[in-house]
Amino acid sequence: MKKFIKPVLFLAIIVFASCTDVIDVDVPTATERLVVEASLDWQKGTTGNNQTVKLSTSTPYFDTMINNNVIGASVKVTNTNFNVEYIFIDQNDGTYTISNFVPVINDTYTLEIIYNEEVYTASETMTAVSEINRVEQSLEGGFDDEVLDVTIFWDDPEDEENFYFIKFYEEGDLFPTLEDESDEFSNGNEMDEFFENDKEDDDGNITEFLPGDVVDISLYGISERYYNFLQLLIEQYDSGGDPFSSTPAEIRGNCINTTNSDNYAFGYFRLAEFDTVNYTFE
Repeated sequence: MKKFIKPVLFLAIIVFASCTDVIDVDVPTATERLVVEASLDWQKGTTGNNQTVKLSTSTPYFDTMINNNVIGASVKVTNTNFNVEYIFIDQNDGTYTISNFVPVINDTYTLEIIYNEEVYTASETMTAVSEINRVEQSLEGGFDDEVLDVTIFWDDPEDEENFYFIKFYEEGDLFPTLEDESDEFSNGNEMDEFFENDKEDDDGNITEFLPGDVVDISLYGISERYYNFLQLLIEQYDSGGDPFSSTPAEIRGNCINTTNSDNYAFGYFRLAEFDTVNYTFE
């Protein structure tokens, strides 16, 4: 028996020692591309004059220390209905800002970015949105009738297709919750969207809203094209880590490289009116 135990122990030591070996895996690196964050959003009750476009480049997945901000680019937005140009100023940190932009509902705007001697363009229409009528909290609107949820209500205009983007943000969270909505089955009626806290804490317990918790809720009017883009984006984000989900794929926005079509950009040029509320649970 002792003669048998010694070889087994020796083999076990070798196996466990081998588990500490570092295996280097060559991860393929995709082509670096321009990333455009150009959401020109007009909050109701404001002038909408102050707007920002952020430019960066894509980075390898495992590289977290790279400064990928794009400086030295040229950024211009043109109202094509009146041929009015708005020049965005480079802030040397990846952001390009303007303080005299004039948003006009239903007018079409064109974005032009010149970067590395290549021209990127995109076009969108400033889309209106209804005001948020009211906000209600309850124990009945969500999936769990024992935890608080919050719902916003708004009127959908008649005789037209409308598409919406809703952003819920709880104070203290790193990221907001994003939802998309259309009036396909509720045209001309009062619409609503609810938000229920279903996140897990470090111990695996579901957190819930408590009296005193504060949330910001924003309702955006968006184009049908951006709605389709957003649906794909949210679907891939929500399925992250799901072994049964489809394989993620590149989602291209509306920014086109007119100089070199193969060197396309990521991101989207959006113009949206939005209404927002800040709600404290009771």
